[in-house]
Amino acid sequence: MTVDRLIRIFAGSFILLSLALGVQASPLFVSPWWLAFTAFVGANLLQFGFTNVCPLGWILKKLGVPETRVAC
Repeated sequence: MTVDRLIRIFAGSFILLSLALGVQASPLFVSPWWLAFTAFVGANLLQFGFTNVCPLGWILKKLGVPETRVAC
């Protein structure tokens, strides 16, 4: 796994989880405030697209996740 792939996996997972917890029709509904987390993740992805700066990317790099896959 690379940093870019893990960022997409984390973002998608967080969005789906926060929608499940924030939409009233969901059997996992807790509070509509979970939709604010969905907006936060979306805004972070938008600024990442423009600036190429992502806090999760920094954390993953510090943990030793490779940025790109090395070709054989």
